[in-house]
Amino acid sequence: MRVKGRWADWGAIALGLVVGLSWIAHGMYGFSGGLFFILGLGVILAATMSLTRPGALTTEMGVIAGGVLLFALPWLLGFTHIPGAALTAWIGGGAILILGVYGLTKARAARRRDPELAWGAHDNRVPE
Repeated sequence: MRVKGRWADWGAIALGLVVGLSWIAHGMYGFSGGLFFILGLGVILAATMSLTRPGALTTEMGVIAGGVLLFALPWLLGFTHIPGAALTAWIGGGAILILGVYGLTKARAARRRDPELAWGAHDNRVPE
């Protein structure tokens, strides 16, 4: 059986799930834990959309943005003194960022090969 989609998107989905649920293990309740949850869901959503539209660049940029925001979260919210949560944000954010950049290069190649794989490439005109 062949797995559909890019491995980078599946990896981003797995990391988004780990990040989205990590607030429970770190005991971060409140705003910081909510942001872990929301960022994890956002990465999962963007990566899932990348699986369905392999030529869409905006979804890969969403994965990259989620990775950058997650990486900067310990400094933005001031929880660098909690090692588990900070390491999860730095390692998870960096890995999501790398997977997003790799997916973006693959999406550009797919878009060049077949423009129909992108969102805005639909042509609804009836051929004459």
